[in-house]
Amino acid sequence: MRNTARWAATLGLAAVAVCGPLTGGAVAVPDAAHAAPSSLYAPSALVLTIGHGDNAAAATPERAVTLNCAPSASGTHPAAAQACAELRGVGGDFGAFKARDDVWCTKLYDPVVVTVQGVWQGKRVSYEQTFGNSCAKDALNSSVFAF
Repeated sequence: MRNTARWAATLGLAAVAVCGPLTGGAVAVPDAAHAAPSSLYAPSALVLTIGHGDNAAAATPERAVTLNCAPSASGTHPAAAQACAELRGVGGDFGAFKARDDVWCTKLYDPVVVTVQGVWQGKRVSYEQTFGNSCAKDALNSSVFAF
């Protein structure tokens, strides 16, 4: 029950972080004859979490960061610019990141689950991946989940 409450709190904060900036423009309804685009880019605002467990429903979230990639890289992610560049390079496909060949990890099973919730280039994103252990997560050829 405690894990469910923690995930609910995390997802609630994620919703506020991702959707909060979007509600300001959605409240006002401009005259259709004088309507102008509110921005020149599709929004990209994500909340990424890491926790130990077999899946997001069973895991306790341990860390969470925000990552905004449009119009410029920002958020609490420690390498926001690099993470955004890597995501643009794979077209926002979080599953495209593979393990580097030069990293060897033990077979110790201590599952780590990463989640991504938010918007990538104007499209809703919901992603979850479970790694066998922290080493397997850290072996990815990406800085997106390095926080």
